[in-house]
Amino acid sequence: MEHGSFTNDSFASFTLAEEDHTLANAVRFMLNQDPRVTFAGYSIPHPSLECVNVRVQTTGDPAREVLKDACQELMLMNRHVRSVFDKAVSEFKVEQARLAAEEEKNKKAEEEELKKQRDLLASMDIESD
Repeated sequence: MEHGSFTNDSFASFTLAEEDHTLANAVRFMLNQDPRVTFAGYSIPHPSLECVNVRVQTTGDPAREVLKDACQELMLMNRHVRSVFDKAVSEFKVEQARLAAEEEKNKKAEEEELKKQRDLLASMDIESD
């Protein structure tokens, strides 16, 4: 819901229903990165209410458009973070599989070497007096 002025659309307050500090702080951060923004902040009216009030003041551009742009930039940033995370997880899984295969190979080689040594000891004819 938007609360603003009918005569000046460069400042407005927006109510985001069913949201909390997580989204509000990220939106505030993105708004403050925009050179068109002179003020961006948020408040939570009461801890038991699931809504956030976001206040935006701009240098003249419509506050609604600036908020929309900030939300779109935030979505792009989140997509980038997700793709980097997914790539790192995939690389980690591949590396773990490679290490497990290498460990299994080393274990088999050690078992074969131990078997050879046992066979060699068993084949030696040691006479006792």
